[in-house]
Amino acid sequence: MTETLESTAQKYFVLIEKILHHFAGDQFKDEVRMAKSEFFDNAGILDENSDHFELRMSQFFDWYFFTRELKGYAQTPLDAVFMARELRFSNEEVDLVEKLRQHRHSLFQFIKMKGDDMSIKDLISGKKMVVKRSPWTFGFDPEEIFEARLIPDGENWIFTRGFCFHPMDAKKYIFAEIKRHKKDPDLNPEDMMLKLIKMRYKFERYRHVKINMIYSNENTWGG
Repeated sequence: MTETLESTAQKYFVLIEKILHHFAGDQFKDEVRMAKSEFFDNAGILDENSDHFELRMSQFFDWYFFTRELKGYAQTPLDAVFMARELRFSNEEVDLVEKLRQHRHSLFQFIKMKGDDMSIKDLISGKKMVVKRSPWTFGFDPEEIFEARLIPDGENWIFTRGFCFHPMDAKKYIFAEIKRHKKDPDLNPEDMMLKLIKMRYKFERYRHVKINMIYSNENTWGG
């Protein structure tokens, strides 16, 4: 069973890379440059030698693939895949694309681990979920808030590679932002989560600044 889950996850990751190879390739180099400017704006300098570099790039490409609309397409790369004549997909890959389009992107709270099964709560929908046989089992703290994307796999879920873990001391602010977005249907949770990513990266850069000055709507520290 574990090998089957790992194999399924790998199929998703290979397909995402195949699609990104086109939509983040030479033909779209200006698009990627603009996207990086949007994503990393106010988030500090992207240092390739940083311990966080790979995680940041995974977060960026998840956002670029699942969330950001391409200029001139008014669609994300995921939504525009069948418009690209250069891309060809097998029947299995077409099915996987449809599953990718059903992904869940949210802020989650870690509840507990039971073996390799992770219990989490979607803080935006309020639903509790179990990610069975998760390959990511370390680095989670009780009640920790993190941003992630989950791909449906039958009754189970598969994490994508981009995570953003927020400091415990930012919980009060994050909960207030979630509450504000729930009350106002005109607010986009995607914008909130991108803003929080930038705050997290600023927190890494400005360790001398109090966290409530970065995770705040009252000043420029939060971006």
